[in-house]
Amino acid sequence: MPTLPAHPDPDTDRILDSGLLHELSHAFGGPFHFLLPHRFDANLAAFRTTLADAGVEGRVYYAKKANKAAVWIERCAAHHAGVDVASVGELREALGHGVRGENIVVTGPAKSAELLRLAILQGCLVAVDALDELDLLITLALTGTILPARLLLRRLPPAQPHSRFGMNDTELETALDRCVRAGDAVRMEGFSFHLSGYATQPRADLAGELIDLCLKSRVLGLQADRISIGGGFAVDYSAADHWHTFLAEQKPEHYHAKKTFRTGDFYPYHSPGAGADALRTILASIPEGGQDTLAARLKDTGTLLMMEPGRALLAGAGSTVFCIQGVKERAGYRIITVDGTSLSLSEQWFNSEYLPDPQLVTPSGRVLGGDSGDVHPACVGGASCLESDMVTWRKVPFPARPRVGDLLVYPNTAGYQMDSNESPFHDLPLPPKVVIDRLGERPRWRLDRRPAC
Repeated sequence: MPTLPAHPDPDTDRILDSGLLHELSHAFGGPFHFLLPHRFDANLAAFRTTLADAGVEGRVYYAKKANKAAVWIERCAAHHAGVDVASVGELREALGHGVRGENIVVTGPAKSAELLRLAILQGCLVAVDALDELDLLITLALTGTILPARLLLRRLPPAQPHSRFGMNDTELETALDRCVRAGDAVRMEGFSFHLSGYATQPRADLAGELIDLCLKSRVLGLQADRISIGGGFAVDYSAADHWHTFLAEQKPEHYHAKKTFRTGDFYPYHSPGAGADALRTILASIPEGGQDTLAARLKDTGTLLMMEPGRALLAGAGSTVFCIQGVKERAGYRIITVDGTSLSLSEQWFNSEYLPDPQLVTPSGRVLGGDSGDVHPACVGGASCLESDMVTWRKVPFPARPRVGDLLVYPNTAGYQMDSNESPFHDLPLPPKVVIDRLGERPRWRLDRRPAC
């Protein structure tokens, strides 16, 4: 029965060994998440160091959709980092926690007039996705504001022509003409793209195209001095040998009810070039048809590089905790029921599975694998009345028998897993987020400051 242990994490281990989690589980009476803001700081610093090492002027914008917690926005404000938002609510949250409008980029398709008006008034940069959106932005900039509308034009990736994001060549030509005609009402600062997947070379190739578009736009009298390559920086959850062994060995018998998953639908839980290392690879790549690296082209053309990582800034920055409230015996394995639902572990709601092994923590401490090799396989179900509410379909080979009152700690869930699909289904409260500000024998914690909606 395959296992998929997460990379060793001494910081999380210290928290698991401190006894704090059982106290919090008792206090909250349900599942919760704990957050490690120092990890966010370290990930942000790694991206900035990569830019500095390459001699490239760049800016990092945290993609707020990856996690709703306020602490990440607080860290962005403290470190003068940017934030990527896509709604009025996200924009207000970013502004309310101290991020200046000039450090906010507004993305997303078909933005509302309310969002565009607020973005103009606060001096935010808007990634324009379509011609009608550009027309609305220009109209708003011409009526009732004294600030120009700052914008990027989003390019439809030629390799992904069916993407619903961005404009094709003909639309971009029209958009550039309208920006020129708008005069001082707009400040066209460059181009962006939304590219699916985690491959680095396609990002370098498309970035090279955006630089060419910037040079063309400058001839037209537009500013066009920056490009955004968006997100898509992978996170490395597990070692290569564990990941490849898991993919080779897993089969329906290893899942509750013989559930089947297509391996291509799994997130790539091992990524040899993840986070800032992926950025380093992109900068060192030669865009298709070119002779110089992307870093060299950016420097030679005086083009600023923007990026919008979400998951990569949250790598190792938090985990999710459930308490076991029921255990059933089945032929050869057990069914655990926890005190929350799979809505708090979002991968399961996309016909996929969050695969890194949860750790079993008893009131006396976390359980480690012993020399005996004994395993106690168990799947994990949620507290709802739905058969499909499975936190983990896989029969996880636990090193000890799970019991009521034990905790299951899912590692490294801050990026997209915790709250992308959260819902008070069955009137269950949303799991609170606990910020661990100081590690040690007695960790110092507080509740996240995000107001209840």
